[in-house]
Amino acid sequence: MAKDIVVPVWEKYSLSIEEAAVYFRIGENNIRNIINQNPDADFWFWNGNRKQIKRKLFEQYMDLQKVV
Repeated sequence: MAKDIVVPVWEKYSLSIEEAAVYFRIGENNIRNIINQNPDADFWFWNGNRKQIKRKLFEQYMDLQKVV
């Protein structure tokens, strides 16, 4: 039954790198580079062995950037 539930990407708490790339219109490699350059940032976390993006915190980070 849980598989029938679909949460729109703009309402999700966290996004996979693939989802974040589509949502923010940034390449997956660029997002991985941002994470690697900010290893202690609050906008990402590990979910098992996968990196997840905290959508709202990443939005705040992106608002402060001039170039990506």
